[in-house]
Amino acid sequence: MKVSVITLGCKVNQYESEAMLSQLVSAGFVPAEETEPADVVVVNSCTVTASSDHKVRQALSRARRRNPDAVLVLTGCMPQAFPERCEALTDADIVLGNRSRALLLPYLLQFLEKHERIVDIAPHQTGDAFEPMTVGKFHERTRAFVKIEDGCNRFCSYCIIPYARGRVRSKPLDALKQEIAELAANGYREIVLTGINLSAYGQDMGLHLCDAVEAACKEPAILRVRLGSLEPEQLEPEVIRRLARQPKLCPQFHLSLQSGCDATLHRMNRHYTTAEYRVIVQNLRNAFENAAITTDIMVGFPGETEAEFADSLAFAEEIAFARAHIFPYSRRPGTAADHAPDQLSKQTKEQRAHQMAEVTAQSRLAFHRAQCGRVEPVLFEQAAAPGVFQGYTANYTPVRVQTAENLHGEVRPVSIVSADADGCTGVLSESSK
Repeated sequence: MKVSVITLGCKVNQYESEAMLSQLVSAGFVPAEETEPADVVVVNSCTVTASSDHKVRQALSRARRRNPDAVLVLTGCMPQAFPERCEALTDADIVLGNRSRALLLPYLLQFLEKHERIVDIAPHQTGDAFEPMTVGKFHERTRAFVKIEDGCNRFCSYCIIPYARGRVRSKPLDALKQEIAELAANGYREIVLTGINLSAYGQDMGLHLCDAVEAACKEPAILRVRLGSLEPEQLEPEVIRRLARQPKLCPQFHLSLQSGCDATLHRMNRHYTTAEYRVIVQNLRNAFENAAITTDIMVGFPGETEAEFADSLAFAEEIAFARAHIFPYSRRPGTAADHAPDQLSKQTKEQRAHQMAEVTAQSRLAFHRAQCGRVEPVLFEQAAAPGVFQGYTANYTPVRVQTAENLHGEVRPVSIVSADADGCTGVLSESSK
């Protein structure tokens, strides 16, 4: 039987989708090509915003239209956060929460035998263990994600994720080392450590994120270790010094900002100030040569005045992010911010998102231009056009080169010669020949 997995959301979801696909393939299922029908379709959902829920419903409806006789499975964060709402989505034959995901295969076999709808959305509980999960191969990817942490204890006022993911729990170091060794044996040279609140890794077992980074960097065949999104207040000076002792650690740090205004950060229940964020960025740039600082910025949070938005805009301009994901605040039922006064209009939020995107686009272009003249190792991923291959430097700058070679999966030194808004253009260095 052929199976297709549709993934919505973050890198953690991408990892979990690969794990589910691997489990089904090991049981005899065959991955369906993108253009062919499937006998089983798994929709791994995201619920970070109300629009995410809309995309999940669309994905389910589309999957049913394209595969009318297939078994449809809905799993992930949306069922976990909103079980009653997802139980009512009758396009799905099987509905599983995050905590029940490990039962995908037996439930699927049960449905194929009895053809009776299955809904299992077990609530998270204090003391939940980290879900054993291993991925040895990622389809059509040159870098491998490794999920090392799940859950969040922060409860930002706009965020539903603690309800969808439960409390912080971490992958044991021995399991992490084994998974990285398998990925290295399968030819991967870069791994990305990911988590729902990655900075919290180890809090539940007396370890620290640095322990995971050091374990990953010890694998001889792994050339690069990259970190997923980080909460900035976890990066004390000693942590940064410890991380900087690992030459394989990529100098790209995605520090979730959300707002450059202290009053807004307070209403968001974020646990840092702009002054603290500024110091962390300075410390990272001092410790890592040519570091890229990337971020997420929300605009139009309830109560955000023109003056507060101006503060956020000025702070983003000051930090000069290498890349920023800009998004307008979206009301999320079940969160404190959904009931907050002074909700802003859609027009105001979109206008502010446009202004913030313009500022961060300028800093991104400046960062790309600053790479010109450098020779950087590039991990090549795919052909961007006939005769053009594209990849990424250690600080995640996109680089294109003209070449007749198939460079997929190779790490080659590149002389960077020009830059634009989309990235840089370079030539293969003489030393790579």
